Amino acid sequence: MEKETDKIVITVVGKDTVGIIARICVYLAEHGINVLDISQTIVQDYFNMMMVADLGGSDVPFDECAAAMDTIGEEIGVVITCQKEEIFEMMHRV
Repeated sequence: MEKETDKIVITVVGKDTVGIIARICVYLAEHGINVLDISQTIVQDYFNMMMVADLGGSDVPFDECAAAMDTIGEEIGVVITCQKEEIFEMMHRV
């Protein structure tokens, strides 16, 4: 059995507005969560982002981070999904 990592995958989908990335990154920075990789696109006013982050140095557990992402998404009008990397990989295997 593979060791569980501290990596999480955050996805964001919704109507593009100013400050989406900033709002998410402020929360992550405040809690010691390191952004490892980020990709974002805007297609006809729709924002799509995928981010890989490391909870290894965080002061919050995964469940609290995921709940905060849900709340932030509701506040800014997008859908934010936060998953452990292992779960994300299992869901997207061909």
